[in-house]
Amino acid sequence: MYSTRTHLLPLFLALLPFLSHARYSGHRGGIAIYWGQNGNEGRLNETCATGRYKYVNLAFLNKFGGGQVPSMNLAGHCDPDSGGCVGLASEIEFCQALGIKVMLSLGGGIGNYSFSSRNDARNFAQYLWNNFLGGKSDSRPLGNAVLDGVDFDIESGSTLYWDDLARFLHSYSCRRGGKKVYLGAAPQCPFPDMFLGTPLKTGLFDYVWVQFYNNPPCQYNGNITNLIDSWNLWSSQRYIKTLFMGLPASTQAAGSGFLPPDVLTSQVLPIIKKSPKYGGVMFWSKFWDDQSGYTKQIVNFV
Repeated sequence: MYSTRTHLLPLFLALLPFLSHARYSGHRGGIAIYWGQNGNEGRLNETCATGRYKYVNLAFLNKFGGGQVPSMNLAGHCDPDSGGCVGLASEIEFCQALGIKVMLSLGGGIGNYSFSSRNDARNFAQYLWNNFLGGKSDSRPLGNAVLDGVDFDIESGSTLYWDDLARFLHSYSCRRGGKKVYLGAAPQCPFPDMFLGTPLKTGLFDYVWVQFYNNPPCQYNGNITNLIDSWNLWSSQRYIKTLFMGLPASTQAAGSGFLPPDVLTSQVLPIIKKSPKYGGVMFWSKFWDDQSGYTKQIVNFV
């Protein structure tokens, strides 16, 4: 008989430097990107084929609730209302085959959306299920592709019933044999967010990509103190599972809060990657990322 312990010791000693480095550098995350608001940002399948993104939010479904016929706006890409976007189904499935989660983003900075009642939110959840998720409808704007989930980028309108919408959407995940409906949220960094503070407390959101920009008290302003303090506040909330740092992909992508790529990689990521809730970095948007080349510079550090 021989001892395996004797043979394993040299292997452990050889791996020790790598284990120490892994512990220091934190775990790997992914990059989330918003796509859909500029026809010059390339096709969806081209976006996914870059290999840089792990999550793609299709922006935006920005008209719904209160008796309105839901309407999606994909800017210069295609017109969902006329059936012009059904061809995206194959591109969505291409992305998903690469392991990329493709989600429908609700709201945005420009739109008309709010709920008049809990039942209004329930009806809209059913609409989303039948038209974008695992249900069935004759009028699916993006064809027969089944999206991975729904992102809440709620920035205007009423603050009510968003938590109900999250619960109703989550309930579809519980159906026998049904595909999980992932939920994402993009709150502003002042805590708590006016629109998403209550929904987030449900604990149902899989991904929270906080917008650490356009808000001077909690964004980068030449030093990282406010940014890190805000990150720590968000990450301390027990109901947040996976947290992303949301950033503008170029100086033109937001009014303020641009974080230079070298500062992100050298100063910010070494700190936030130590958080057990760290999920990666989110960027607005694919078009601006194309202009700046931001994610090309940071993808190996995330």
